[in-house]
Amino acid sequence: MTKADLVSVMAEETGITKAAAADALEVFMATVAQELKKNGKFGLVGFGSFSVVKRKARTGINPQTKKSIKIPAKRVVKFRPGKQLSDKVK
Repeated sequence: MTKADLVSVMAEETGITKAAAADALEVFMATVAQELKKNGKFGLVGFGSFSVVKRKARTGINPQTKKSIKIPAKRVVKFRPGKQLSDKVK
């Protein structure tokens, strides 16, 4: 599903315009990003939780040249699904 598909479903299910649904989705994504940057975690009961974790620096291999490369440490977003979401996917 693409972002446009999600906007269409949101608009159809709620009876609002696609523009309003797109705005709502943009605000949701911006809020999640802002909260992750500020507090490092964001959760929606039943859906799941997002958290920021620090990935250590490590050594990797360039698949084209087979040479070792250094991959720097960085912060990444991790998602853990909630029980309700997990049960619906089973």
